Amino acid sequence: MDAAYLVDWLNLAGRWAHMITGIAWIGASFYFIWLDNHLEDPKVPADVAKGVGGEVWSVHGGGFYHAQKYKVAPPALPPVLHWFKWEAYTTWITGMFMMCLVYYYGADVALIDPLVQDLSHWQAIGIGLAFIAGGWIIYDLLCRSPLGQDDAVLGGVLAVLSVAAAWGLCQLFSGRGAFIHFGAMLGTIMVANVFFVIIPGQGELVKAKREGRLPDPKWGAMGKQRSVHNTYFTLPVLFTMISNHYGGVTGHAWSWAILVALSAAGALIRLWFVLRHKGNAPALPLAAGLAVLAGTVVIAAPRDEVTVELAGKTEFAQVAKVVAERCAVCHAAKPTREGFAAPPKGVMLETPGQMKAYARAMLQQVWHSKAMPPGNVTELSDEDRALIARWVRNGAPLR
Repeated sequence: MDAAYLVDWLNLAGRWAHMITGIAWIGASFYFIWLDNHLEDPKVPADVAKGVGGEVWSVHGGGFYHAQKYKVAPPALPPVLHWFKWEAYTTWITGMFMMCLVYYYGADVALIDPLVQDLSHWQAIGIGLAFIAGGWIIYDLLCRSPLGQDDAVLGGVLAVLSVAAAWGLCQLFSGRGAFIHFGAMLGTIMVANVFFVIIPGQGELVKAKREGRLPDPKWGAMGKQRSVHNTYFTLPVLFTMISNHYGGVTGHAWSWAILVALSAAGALIRLWFVLRHKGNAPALPLAAGLAVLAGTVVIAAPRDEVTVELAGKTEFAQVAKVVAERCAVCHAAKPTREGFAAPPKGVMLETPGQMKAYARAMLQQVWHSKAMPPGNVTELSDEDRALIARWVRNGAPLR
């Protein structure tokens, strides 16, 4: 069986599994945050007497649900207690599987850009893993330090370090490689929060109840802090997961600033949703998030400062020759470049009609963002890029 064909199927299966587990984790996380923020004081005195701190009624799927939350723990633990942890763990496992398959196995195409840093295969992988692991270590040490006692100060320090990480990654990897590693770093922090802090804290609560002693309140405080961080990391992580499809973002000259801006926009919009759950949702966080998003769209828009260079006409035969040699080795019904079993995103550039159909996309990917070819693996020159751009600007004539 052809290796490229097998990798394609592993890619599909991995993405599917990652999406399924991610939905399960994020869905459960968002639901419990909604639940916490909609709790009302219990109406029945007997519930108060047994330690119920809040309750909420809801209806879904044709049934009524009555959820109660105890201030500490129920008088007696139930025989069956459901834990929410495997959704997080399997999301990380499938995500790292995809990282290894797409960005480490295919580092020469997806991760390394010689025009950014001419790294070896193993150097790139080592740096990527160092960012992922190092991000968690630094974050956890900060949370456990005296800075962790002040959420505002801690948040400011984490924001500065996140900006530094985004900038550093974009100086080392291709745009898409940098974005996905930023997301993987945050995602790893989220999962590690569950594995090392939230679940152990819950385990300590259960153990203390079974042993008839009061649990250490530090676990509850730490778990709450990490859960809050996780919910604000969620939208930035989701953004990085889809960013590799948009070369205009990952290939921009200020890609690190775009990454920071859109991550901040996601966090602000998530903040508004959290406040909305509490019934106190000032418009400022939402307005600020949308303003940052809109401002980024405007500022990052391509500018043809090269109008003079694009003046004049181009013979289609010249363009066709360049596309055949530099683009169609991957974008063909049967790619000739090693590692490709099918044309990326189904885009084929073998016939004049196909080239014309994708002309605007070629302008964006080849000229504005220079995201294609990835890592410039086929060595498309600046002159050839200008040739294609001039052809598209002149209406992509097939003569």
